[in-house]
Amino acid sequence: MKIAIIGIGNVGGTLGPAWAKVGHEVIYGVRDPNSEKVKNLLNNSGGNAEAAGVAQAAEKADVIVLATPWSATREAVAAAGNLQGKIVVDCTNPIAPDLKGLSIGTTTSAGEQVAQWAEGAKVVKAFNTTGSGNMTDPHYDSQVLTMLICGDDSDARETVAQLAEMVGFAPCITGPLYHARYFEPMAMLWVDMAYLQGRGPDFAYKIVSR
Repeated sequence: MKIAIIGIGNVGGTLGPAWAKVGHEVIYGVRDPNSEKVKNLLNNSGGNAEAAGVAQAAEKADVIVLATPWSATREAVAAAGNLQGKIVVDCTNPIAPDLKGLSIGTTTSAGEQVAQWAEGAKVVKAFNTTGSGNMTDPHYDSQVLTMLICGDDSDARETVAQLAEMVGFAPCITGPLYHARYFEPMAMLWVDMAYLQGRGPDFAYKIVSR
């Protein structure tokens, strides 16, 4: 599978190498493919990765992963060009700059907003409810962390669930894209506990069943 990563901060810089190392072709969509940061990321990703402009990366890929800051997401979607029929994984959270709340929510979500901007794309919300450290290693002793996934297209959701499982998570598909309205406050709670309350990032959500 060809996966374009748009945004190479903590989340994109973690998921990209992880998918490359399990055999997927990863294309980092960046403004400057020759920057030192991109070169280091490519070295960390092994032989299955390349860098290109945002539009070129999106055009080549089957799956586009948005791992941008929320403030840069609309611009990233526009730069990606025609996303009709593509799977777009929205990892973003509309967290306010002071980390004390969400800039949108309750009646809509970042995931639903991305779906409006990326007309015709199959948008799936995932990889937004925990930090990048837990994406590096989603195992706590014998426990496997849950990755919540939602979207309106069932095939796209299944594809993203497989990608989550490949990097070590226990995927949980909850339903349609409007569930992103619930995922994003969960992310806000995680951020508040981790960074404002001083708990640190070494904890995560897990669904248990009888």
